[in-house]
Amino acid sequence: MPRTKQRTPELRGRVLAAAVELLADEGAVGLTARTLAARADTSPPALYELFGDKSGVVRELYFEGFRRLFGELTALAETADPVADLWSLATSYRRFIRTNRELAEVMLSRPFTDFSPGPEELAATNSVRVLIVGRVRRCIDVGRLRGDEVDVAHVLVALIQGMAFAEAAGRLGTSTDSIERRWRLAIGTTINGFTVRP
Repeated sequence: MPRTKQRTPELRGRVLAAAVELLADEGAVGLTARTLAARADTSPPALYELFGDKSGVVRELYFEGFRRLFGELTALAETADPVADLWSLATSYRRFIRTNRELAEVMLSRPFTDFSPGPEELAATNSVRVLIVGRVRRCIDVGRLRGDEVDVAHVLVALIQGMAFAEAAGRLGTSTDSIERRWRLAIGTTINGFTVRP
């Protein structure tokens, strides 16, 4: 009698949810085929059938992270003030990293030695990049910011990511007031540096 096929959308979703939980609980070192299978209430062979190997699971986590981030950023309404919208984007990006730290590490820090994003994976990040560059371009188009939109977007995103990971690691301050003050200082100084002076 042939073995029942394990590759189902329900199992796929359950495994990815379990992988995110496992990362949060035990970090990258705790994510193995055996521990993931146990957490997802399945078997290692089912994981291999579905994802190929552990790096296949990590690859899907990478895609899932960018899907979630894109969803959060596109949920932000555009207002009549594009600079305020850029602040909102920075705040939302920060919140995403704070609430999805382990997933963000897979996306941005690459803690797994057996997974390195290739062209297809990097292309998956393009929708987030295009969105952020577009928000910067709005500021430039209305004369509020100056510079190349891609350069400005890269600087802003690098700052947000660095600050968010420093905050998550407890290196940005010991009180809410000090952390928030440093965020305002960092984002404000960066945006002001590109502001068009009258």
